[in-house]
This record gives sequence, structure tokens and C-alpha cells, in this order.
Amino acid sequence: MINSADITKLRNETGAGVMDCKKALEEAQGDFNRAQKIIKEKGLIKAQKREGRETKAGRIEAYVHNNRVGVLVELRSETDFVANSEPFKELVRDMALQLVAMPAENSEEFLDQPYIKDDSKNIKDLINELISKVGENVVLGTFYRIEL
Repeated sequence: MINSADITKLRNETGAGVMDCKKALEEAQGDFNRAQKIIKEKGLIKAQKREGRETKAGRIEAYVHNNRVGVLVELRSETDFVANSEPFKELVRDMALQLVAMPAENSEEFLDQPYIKDDSKNIKDLINELISKVGENVVLGTFYRIEL
């Protein structure tokens, strides 16, 4: 039987809607790990559907580490509303920290890097997870890294 505590836990861990969590748990017959996978798969499908949408808003994050390494990262979204949301701000900040720790030559290399806080994910996975949470297209813009 599906209980509200499981739905809440799945919602907190995935960022999916309450009904999506309930349906995933029902489909997984109460198996929490399988329900997480179902949500993730559906989230990736949602991300693919939003891929072509124009991104005119976003944020630029700057970070300087020990006055020796500096980065600028541009993360783009469809609206200012999403660009000002906490999950968006957190992701662009984490992306700046990622670039300080692991330099990348180009966007493709950066998007394929294992995430420094969870190496089971890469940066592209994080963007797709955000897309499924906020319901808008989110893309990496430009980035710069300067090191002494």
C-alpha cells in the first residue's frame, strides 16, 4: 500500500509532483528505488521535450577561489521566474564550483564531467533533473575559467 510518507519522501528526493510520485510508487508496486528510477526516466523524457525551446533568461555566476582561480558560468532558462528560483541558483553555483575544481575545454567536455559532489551523475544529468523540476528548458551558456 502506498502511504503519504513515501510519497513525500519521493517528492523531496526527486522534486517531482505529488501525483507523479504517487503514480510512480503505484507503478513500482511500492518499491521506492524503482519509483525513483521511474521518476528519473520520466524527467529525462520531459527534458527532451523542452530541448528546442528558446532560453532568453538566466543567471551568470562568478566565483573566485583563493584569489587564484576565477570562473564565470552562464546558465540560461526560458523565464526570469525560473532563473530566480532556488534550485536554479543552486545549480549555477554548483556549476561554478565544478569548473574551479575540474577545468573543461568546451561545453561538451563540461557537460560530460562527473559531478564533484556525486560522481554517479554528470553535469548534463543535473541540468535534466532541474528541467524536470522547473518545467522549462535550461541550457548551459558560455563559461570562462582563469587561473594564475
